[in-house]
Amino acid sequence: QVQLVESGGGLVQEGGSLRLSCAASGSIFSVNNMGWYRQAPGKQRELVASITSGGSTNYADSVKGRFTISLDNAKNTVYLEMNRLKPEDTAVYYCNWQGFVGTRPYRFLEVWGQGTQVTVSS
Repeated sequence: QVQLVESGGGLVQEGGSLRLSCAASGSIFSVNNMGWYRQAPGKQRELVASITSGGSTNYADSVKGRFTISLDNAKNTVYLEMNRLKPEDTAVYYCNWQGFVGTRPYRFLEVWGQGTQVTVSS
């Protein structure tokens, strides 16, 4: 059983920066991946960035060079540093957690955060 707490969303001007965080808690054995997705009104949810417990990252082309994802394994927390924000970055951002919980045999879980609103004004 895993719970996610997201924070850091808000309103920012174009060109500004924002840092999102997502802390996982519960009977966690190990995390495989954590990531950030976003969904704008009327659009499909899309992957923004993901990171494995080993530090391998993946970014959407639209955010490469502007966003940075990082994972603190000890704190079970993933961060998304967003720089040079654009109006098209406006969306609800969702944290995603994938890993194993409990005791042997460990159970695989995928958990979603409730989402945090990011609004970028022009």
